[in-house]
Amino acid sequence: MRWQDRRESSNIEDRRGDSGAGGGFNLPGGMGGPRMGLPGGGGGRLSFGGIGIVLVILAVAWFAGIDPTRLLGGGGGLQFPSGSGSGTGTETGQTGTPADQQGKFVASVLGDTEDAWTAIFKSMGKTYEPPTLVLFSGQTSSGCGTATASVGPFYCPNDHKLYIDLAFYDELSKRFGAPGDFAEAYVIAHEVGHHVQNLLGILPQVDAKRRQVSETESNELSVRLELQADCLAGVWGNSAQKEGILEQGDFEEALNAAAAVGDDRLQKQGQGYVVPDSFTHGTSAQRAAWFKKGFQSGDINSCDTFSGSI
Repeated sequence: MRWQDRRESSNIEDRRGDSGAGGGFNLPGGMGGPRMGLPGGGGGRLSFGGIGIVLVILAVAWFAGIDPTRLLGGGGGLQFPSGSGSGTGTETGQTGTPADQQGKFVASVLGDTEDAWTAIFKSMGKTYEPPTLVLFSGQTSSGCGTATASVGPFYCPNDHKLYIDLAFYDELSKRFGAPGDFAEAYVIAHEVGHHVQNLLGILPQVDAKRRQVSETESNELSVRLELQADCLAGVWGNSAQKEGILEQGDFEEALNAAAAVGDDRLQKQGQGYVVPDSFTHGTSAQRAAWFKKGFQSGDINSCDTFSGSI
């Protein structure tokens, strides 16, 4: 991946060295994903531009049993319910582009996602609001509670921030067998995908529905949400390919990373058997397939995981 000499995002908050010690990574369902329904509020009025994305949102609403008329022409201000998270989200670090190699890599990838999603949102008549990426070591606070290395990378919709302990990349390579810089970029792009879902109103709508259904049905909604984030990561990958920054083998690195954090593979490795009803992120095959779909199409409208089978 040709990430050097690219625009580097300044939307980085570097808390490394200011956090408590971690205890390794435990990913029962893949990467941490969005931590929803924890302290804080959110929501805001929604107005959708572009018929394609409206169809995606309507499909989400239909599957989740939500009145789709509430999503057209602006919607109500949805709130994230309060929960038991202990973090205050008040901890801060040095802001701007880090000077070290790993930090500059992350800033470059984040900058590329900003450019890609700014263009995509503009084509829909919307304005993209970039998230902040928080780098931490071991443990830190977030708007969704205490963030520890053990949960893996995740997105908090309450503060619009992505959180990652970069030691996770060592685990991804050595423990999960998914090395490579584009595999690492996929991790960031997946969490940015959750931010895109949040901006479009998908994430809070699905979270609200998950609170009204059985655990099995809630898990299925979570899987569809995560697979959509994988697809959205693929949409960014398509943009990166058009920019000419991908090298031979990069696409395969991302597919391998997506498959490495599939629920079935992780459960098999961790407990020797799989429990499909407990899946929250999707199987290895599903995760790779949806990333591939987004990558090949480059179209956000191809990422409708809420209609039909997955």
